[in-house]
Amino acid sequence: MTKPVFERDPADPEREKINPLLKLALELGPLVVFFFGNSRGGWLAERFPALADIGGPIFIATALFMAATVVALIVSWVLTRTLPIMPLVSGVVVVVFGGLTLWLQDEVFIKLKPTIINTMFGAILLGGLVFFKTSLLRYVFDSAFKIDAEGWNKLTLRWGLYFLAMAAVNEVIWRNFSTDFWVAFKVWGFTPLAIIFTMAQMPLINRHSLDENPDEA
Repeated sequence: MTKPVFERDPADPEREKINPLLKLALELGPLVVFFFGNSRGGWLAERFPALADIGGPIFIATALFMAATVVALIVSWVLTRTLPIMPLVSGVVVVVFGGLTLWLQDEVFIKLKPTIINTMFGAILLGGLVFFKTSLLRYVFDSAFKIDAEGWNKLTLRWGLYFLAMAAVNEVIWRNFSTDFWVAFKVWGFTPLAIIFTMAQMPLINRHSLDENPDEA
């Protein structure tokens, strides 16, 4: 039987697993590269003159962000021979809007990327619940949490609303603050907020856990 290109359903016993820490590194690594590229863009341009032709720090950061995103997807493919769905969607948007940013030399496109990604993920998660009666969030967190169907549905609803809220926050930040502030908030604001939000869901996860010792898990 032909092996699927995209990751299998979380309930599929043949689905390839990635170490949770490595999975986290693959998802956050491109963001760290983006922050470094923006904060040290001038330094990078001095040492790698080819980067100076790209533009200022935000444009150098965008190019590095695109490259790091593609590398992360390649690593995922090498490890599992499948492509993770949500990182793939995010990666496509990064490449498209990053490409527009570099081509038109307009940083607005890369700033719109979080708004579009979060709105898309929120709509996908909530749409999956409403129209297909299924939790698409399992594709993201199945390796970390083992919970029942009701728990996945509740968690998906909360994350769907969270993504829509983050889309609104991104709009407020990029439209009212400097580019440097937006880049810093993208890495050091959105990521801690995601961690805090995830931790806040632990009581729900424990209540619906399928593990014998949910508190220990």
